[in-house]
Amino acid sequence: MTNVFEASPRSDFLYPDSHKMDGLLVTIMDDKTLREYLFKEVEIVQDIITRMGTNSFLVKGWAITLVVASLLITSFSYHHFVAFLPWLIFWAYDAYFLRMEKLYRKLNDWLVNNRSKSEEFLLDMNKSSLENRFGKETPCLQQVMFSKTLIVFYGVLLVMIVFSVSVDLLQLR
Repeated sequence: MTNVFEASPRSDFLYPDSHKMDGLLVTIMDDKTLREYLFKEVEIVQDIITRMGTNSFLVKGWAITLVVASLLITSFSYHHFVAFLPWLIFWAYDAYFLRMEKLYRKLNDWLVNNRSKSEEFLLDMNKSSLENRFGKETPCLQQVMFSKTLIVFYGVLLVMIVFSVSVDLLQLR
């Protein structure tokens, strides 16, 4: 079976068997070619999901490192309050990566379920496109920030900061 679809009038990228007709890009694909695109597209999305998970892991490591380092620096009196800055920034950053991972997981599910039936959004990995397509189905950044796993991780860091502040305040008395 051969599938024919019209893509946007982009001229900077041509798929195999693509032809320009009246300024529009028309692509003719057989099932084998479409299946190859599905496998490659799923592979790309899975690589992106892996990268987002790795980024989240690295952000957690840097959060611990910078919070602990700022608590250990005792050369100035407000060093504890400096620890709140990396704690908050890395918490938001981690939530961003986890949300992006969720968006790409939605895309992966959509590809597996719908790619054989549709050429719609072929090789479309754009963040704004994902937001438009799956943003309502995916928790917002604040919901991800307050998810159980992030609350536990960053809550422990916050308890550590508060404990350090309280110990230092007790030593000043």
